[in-house]
Amino acid sequence: MANNWSEENLISIRERAYLHLKDLILEGELKTGDRLVERELAEKLNISRTPIREALFRLESLGFVKTVPRKGVIVADITEKEILEVFTILSSLEVLAAKLAVQKLDEDTKKRIQASIEKVENYLKDPNSSDYSSLHSELNDLLYRSAKNSKLFDMLSGLSDYIRAFAKTGYRNEGRPEQSMKEHIEIMKAIINQETEMAEYLTKIHIENSKKAYIDAINHDKND
Repeated sequence: MANNWSEENLISIRERAYLHLKDLILEGELKTGDRLVERELAEKLNISRTPIREALFRLESLGFVKTVPRKGVIVADITEKEILEVFTILSSLEVLAAKLAVQKLDEDTKKRIQASIEKVENYLKDPNSSDYSSLHSELNDLLYRSAKNSKLFDMLSGLSDYIRAFAKTGYRNEGRPEQSMKEHIEIMKAIINQETEMAEYLTKIHIENSKKAYIDAINHDKND
């Protein structure tokens, strides 16, 4: 994220500060245990401490940081147990999203899904044609919006940061990014063919495979 900051729009600055710090955590530039000092962050980003304070509050509410006595705010360590709990929740919610996407399919959504299938197929032919992480996020967003349920969209969007972090860990397994994209294609085809049970089943399998990839990557790190 470019550090071109201006306080002409305080709401924009609040959001950008939050997104910037969150990205630093998700990308591993800020690691577990690192201290986040308001004054230092404000000076580095050339903004006031207020948007930094509010960004840290939001990050703490989501479990990305925590306040420790005599240390202040530090990057939190999300436990493996918590991560597996998120996968369980994600499985139920994404399966529901797939079901609703089939039920509420319209021509506009169908065209969007077909365009995404073509984009993924191009990626599989040439991985340099798209950024994998961005493409994965784009596909998830399409599924969530296709369900046409605002509450469900909000819940899944709230989990999107965790999804991004977990998936990135699982991508370290050889061949997982390509397999994940193939799974997305099959889910999208089931949706546009209005095969409800198949869309639900494929979505559940996709989440299970993502969870397995994450666990395998973590176990590999432990054994190194």
